[in-house]
Amino acid sequence: MLYNYYMKKIFLTMALVGCFPLAVLAQMSVVRVDGNKVYLDTSEQKPAPTLGSTFKVILSSETLTNPKTGKNLGEVYTYSKPGTITEVQPLYCIGELKDISGINVGKSAVLENIQPAGAAVATPATVAVSSRDKTTYKPVEQTIISITEADVTAPQAHNIITLSDKNEITVFSRAENETLKQEMSFKLPSGKKGLTLSAAAVKAGLAQIFVTAYVDGRNTINTLVLENKNGELENTATLPFFVKELGCGDNKKIWGQRPFVLGNAPGNGREIVYNKNKFSAGTEQFDTRHNFLEGINYFAVENAAHNNLIMTASNGTLRLLLANGKYAESKDLFGSTPLRLQYKQEIIKFYPSIQVFGEPGNATLAAIENGTKLGLLSETFGQYQKGKLHFLDYEKGRLQITDTVEMDGVLYDSACTASSILTAEALPDGTSTVVEISKQP
Repeated sequence: MLYNYYMKKIFLTMALVGCFPLAVLAQMSVVRVDGNKVYLDTSEQKPAPTLGSTFKVILSSETLTNPKTGKNLGEVYTYSKPGTITEVQPLYCIGELKDISGINVGKSAVLENIQPAGAAVATPATVAVSSRDKTTYKPVEQTIISITEADVTAPQAHNIITLSDKNEITVFSRAENETLKQEMSFKLPSGKKGLTLSAAAVKAGLAQIFVTAYVDGRNTINTLVLENKNGELENTATLPFFVKELGCGDNKKIWGQRPFVLGNAPGNGREIVYNKNKFSAGTEQFDTRHNFLEGINYFAVENAAHNNLIMTASNGTLRLLLANGKYAESKDLFGSTPLRLQYKQEIIKFYPSIQVFGEPGNATLAAIENGTKLGLLSETFGQYQKGKLHFLDYEKGRLQITDTVEMDGVLYDSACTASSILTAEALPDGTSTVVEISKQP
């Protein structure tokens, strides 16, 4: 229902004294209903809606009258549940609502919350509930920021190894009733902030754990090598590299890069090898395009002839570097990450790992997206909520989401085992649940 002249004056007065939201002064009209989508005429709407803004449709109204004096007090409105603006055009916009009961052409709508122009908005999920097998272990008392799997306690142990936000490294074994049993632990020395961990048997025997950390006060990054020595984790070496594993299961390789080759940008990835009784950077390498090894991968995705660089771009999309030098991109955003580091005067974002598995030339990607409150990218963990693990294929020149697994907490990182993608949900109470998701749908 449209406001009459006198009601507009009343609303204007209320808005000027701060009693009514300014966005309600102008209304939009429903001009088309298509499923859960409504098309709204915004030609008279000031301020204009933006992507991610919320709105309500006026379902009905009645006049409110003082029963003693008979004075008309204005209109009382009944609204729909809030919807979200998903597309904006010069004279109209499209909004989506979960419940369109009572909404039809001719109804009026008002903006409830206007998002700042240019704010990143999470793309609504368009895929069905995933059919992949998922194992969720009972919570552990830590906020897990990095996770992997390797044989640390014994051959074929398939231990789960975690790094917490309190700089604790923990080695777990899988126990009965989907619980994790702590086997070993290690605390980083004072002044080191853990960023990520990896694990693989670079030298013969049980796996080594590589913990990359920022050295506070020295503006540098190095990696501690931890090994099982008589049932205890011992720091046996320190490497001047940023280190991250790429690959799955027994096919994992450990890669390192010089951390700050160009300003805050790192160098190329080089395989970490064990030679002459020490760990060092080998001859095999690839161009990371000055991206940290966190948030990228290197695998034959386009075809089996050569490897492609997969990376998280600064605008939030995933990019696949093609043989012709161009990029194939995802249309969805993956640049949300709670793991950040202040380096000198800049903030460095460490994006969650991108996992790649399958046959060369016919690979599948697994990438993390974290939802943000109000659709805005956040600088703090507290403003992130409920991550997702998306599976993507390279199709028709684009990285397309083919499956999505919804999570209950924020996801910092992931790892790839022989049969699953491993991640951990960081929950608001400071605990985490480790989750294994089958690679096969």
